Amino acid sequence: MPEGRGRVRDSEMIRVNNKFDVEWQEGTTVNSILKILKFTFPMVVVSVNGKIVPRSEYGTTRIGDNDAVKVIHLVAGG
Repeated sequence: MPEGRGRVRDSEMIRVNNKFDVEWQEGTTVNSILKILKFTFPMVVVSVNGKIVPRSEYGTTRIGDNDAVKVIHLVAGG
């Protein structure tokens, strides 16, 4: 499995979108999670433990061990 994807042990991990387990490391931020999982969509909304994180805080918002992160890709259509 690619690094950052798949099952990691039950401790020291971050759950993303109820689908990916990312190994937790000290200093992990929203930006680092997006990079690890290669989420490159220009418009995403991120929540950590149910709280929306402003885009301006992605680089400074730390993710804790066992936190639940959701990344939602916004799509425009018509």
